[in-house]
Amino acid sequence: MDLSQAKGLFIDEAHTLLADMERFLLEIEAGEASMAQHIDAIFRAAHTIKGSAGLFGFDAIVAFTHNVESVLDKVRAGQVPLDESLISLMLQCQDHIASLIRQLEDSACAIDVATGTRLLEALHQYLDPQPVSTPAAPAHIAPEHWQIEIQYGQDVFRDGMDPQSQLNYLQSLGQLLSIELQSHFPAANLFDPESCYLQLTLVLDSEASKQQIEDVFEFIQDTSKISISSPEKVRQTLQQMPTVDEKIGTLLVHAGAVTERELQQALSQQKQQPQSDKALGQVLIEQGAVSTEVVAAALDKQKATEHKRPADFQFLKVEARKLDELINLVGELVTAGAGIDVLVQRLADEKLRESFGVLTSLLEQIRDGALGLRMVQVGESFSRLKRIVRDVSKELGKDIELTIAGADTELDKSMVEKLSDPLMHIVRNALDHGIENKELRLYKGKPAQGQLKLSACHEAGSVVIEIADDGAGLNVERIRAKAIEKNIIPADKELTEEEVYKLIFAPGFSTAAAVTNLSGRGVGMDVVKRNIEELRGQIQISSVPDQGTNFKIRLPLTLAIIDGFLVSVGDTFLVLPLNMVQECIEFNQHQLDNERNYLDLRGEVLPFIQLQQLFDLPAGNSSRENIVVVQYGNQRAGLVVDHLHGELQAVIKPLNSLFRSLKGIGGYTILGSGKVGLILDIPQLVQFATAVESQSFEH
Repeated sequence: MDLSQAKGLFIDEAHTLLADMERFLLEIEAGEASMAQHIDAIFRAAHTIKGSAGLFGFDAIVAFTHNVESVLDKVRAGQVPLDESLISLMLQCQDHIASLIRQLEDSACAIDVATGTRLLEALHQYLDPQPVSTPAAPAHIAPEHWQIEIQYGQDVFRDGMDPQSQLNYLQSLGQLLSIELQSHFPAANLFDPESCYLQLTLVLDSEASKQQIEDVFEFIQDTSKISISSPEKVRQTLQQMPTVDEKIGTLLVHAGAVTERELQQALSQQKQQPQSDKALGQVLIEQGAVSTEVVAAALDKQKATEHKRPADFQFLKVEARKLDELINLVGELVTAGAGIDVLVQRLADEKLRESFGVLTSLLEQIRDGALGLRMVQVGESFSRLKRIVRDVSKELGKDIELTIAGADTELDKSMVEKLSDPLMHIVRNALDHGIENKELRLYKGKPAQGQLKLSACHEAGSVVIEIADDGAGLNVERIRAKAIEKNIIPADKELTEEEVYKLIFAPGFSTAAAVTNLSGRGVGMDVVKRNIEELRGQIQISSVPDQGTNFKIRLPLTLAIIDGFLVSVGDTFLVLPLNMVQECIEFNQHQLDNERNYLDLRGEVLPFIQLQQLFDLPAGNSSRENIVVVQYGNQRAGLVVDHLHGELQAVIKPLNSLFRSLKGIGGYTILGSGKVGLILDIPQLVQFATAVESQSFEH
């Protein structure tokens, strides 16, 4: 690996760690996660970035991140509270580190030196705080030191053990702060001068582990009772440990809170009392091996581990280019398989057909597996919007709660990346134009806090993403008036409410009274519509005055390979996405008693389209036509075709830029026969059919 490749890996890792830092900080601020665990993760992210940057000599990143890491270390140690102001500072530092990283990618990217200086000054306020006087704890309590209680067995002297030698050895491990002697002598007639009646309570200031301290009393453990209480720093160590999937006993041993001998004694006691329902932590407490507070900390860590426990798999980073090449090869394999299928069907060899059927099944599994490699959770885009909502709502002085649902819904990664900008524009408009300020909301009888909801789900082979707010809604008359003023529509044109809503996607359209940092320039919503249509998606708007606005984006699951249904009109082959096909029925136009394009389908009105007329195709010689009933969302329509050829796997290929404006066609595919099949854009066709039927009904 050369230096440029290593640098690229560092940049990718840094961006991932910075995204994690931002997400964890926002979750802490929102009270959605355990603060201790997330602080550890944020600290590790900053530490990793600093260490990796140091390997490459990126001194500016190392110097700035070191200060961030130092403040986070004080937060971990409980010396500095992670309050709202510090969270805001850390988010700004995360932005500045990101800008330093971006400069490595593009040297033309300017760094705001003044911002960096201001942030360093703010960080130093936490690094050099004013000393705070706190009352000292009584020496005999010693919460920050080891506390050792020894009740010597009576046979200690007979076994040749000397308590004084043990105290001397303890002093080699640290400093004995106090020694409290308790002697319980028996009555004079029972006193034995060779027996030991000592009981000591020691306070030891030492960096030694509990195991090292216990080893001092190794030779008297069988005849004496020894209790070693862990200091406060052991509990802090436990809280700061990385998230690992361990049982509570192992967790306590690794933290240094109990020794292996104490754990085995507790486990042995549990086995001897199988009828007892005492937990291991309770047994250790009763033995005096560990305090209640330390066990509670271990249980909290274990719960956090269970909550955050990842699936049993590992990640392997792969270049996107290699993944795209794999998808392309699978696509070519699908096309070649379709060609072989045509040849196999012509042969009257049943064994060959069966063998090829097995191969086709495996090919489908390879296809689904390859496409699955590109599927990522749409929550990746949603998490980026959390920061936007936070910053914009603070800038506007509005109290807005963001709710996310369905973040685990999966979508093609290439689509997720292209979806980020449209979602950002819609969310910004909802925050700026949609949700009112606190005073106006209270005046309208609404809660002072505005609500913004992002949700995603699978529906009929598509992914549906909704952005809903409880704001003022869209003003139909105002939008119409603005469109007339900008000559987008003529003044005498009649529009439905839905058509008026679509005017906001016109280039340069804006109803903002003034230009702000967020909106008002008429740039954004036209880009939203264009980007979504490039993804073969559709966007719908619904709004209720003073109740809010809902944007619904419907996208295909993938842009690469689909299960299709092949039909033909004359000599032209057409492919319909199989997940949108409902049923096929025979079509006899002579039986229709109306002049409009609709028929009665089991009591429901079904508008239909004559594809031969719509695309001006040569008429076929078929004596019987068919209607393919397709559904998109809640709307259904029929497509009149000549022949039904059945299912196939279609590799989607984009149309040439000259034909991108062609309505109703979403791409093409190469059929097994070598001919071209046009892939129909079902959403556009369904909307066209329902719109034509509605207009015919009105006239």
